[in-house]
Amino acid sequence: MEKVFNNVVKCGKMWVNYNIFTPKNKRKVINIIGTYECRADAKGRVMLPSALKKQLQPLINDGFVIKRSVFNNCLELYPMKEWNIMVSQVNQLNRFIKKNIDFIRSYMSGLKSLNADGNGRILIPKNLILYAGIDKEIVLTASLNVIEIWDKSQYEEAVKKSLEDFGSLAEEVMGSQSKISNDNEIS
Repeated sequence: MEKVFNNVVKCGKMWVNYNIFTPKNKRKVINIIGTYECRADAKGRVMLPSALKKQLQPLINDGFVIKRSVFNNCLELYPMKEWNIMVSQVNQLNRFIKKNIDFIRSYMSGLKSLNADGNGRILIPKNLILYAGIDKEIVLTASLNVIEIWDKSQYEEAVKKSLEDFGSLAEEVMGSQSKISNDNEIS
């Protein structure tokens, strides 16, 4: 199936190969690393730190999707490839179940597609700046394959709160995880 899909992509140019037919256990894992303090200008533009741009280099030209976080008062910046994988999962939901429709509407509301400009800046839309309470001082922090964008003071408070009983949380969440091989494939 993947071979047929790739041929359609090559011929059609209107289809894009987002690797959705590769089994989850064989996908290469994107692993963004680091926490960066930045400033947003009056228009909401943020310069991506050079260390972060270097990690995103293979993906930066494809663009990003920015959205509200589900669980935190921050924003999430998905590289387009990762966003398309996420959307393919959401798209599996049965739309004849009201709860699913409500979830899809809420999850997809407020999304914006954006690209980094020639200087490596992204423009955070005003409505999302207001939602996240972002002032001038912000934090970009890696969350595996997504970048969280926080107001600096809110980020520091959230980290402080989550570290209060981190040992118990780590044990509960990671205590029974599968092992991952060295070539970044899940086994």
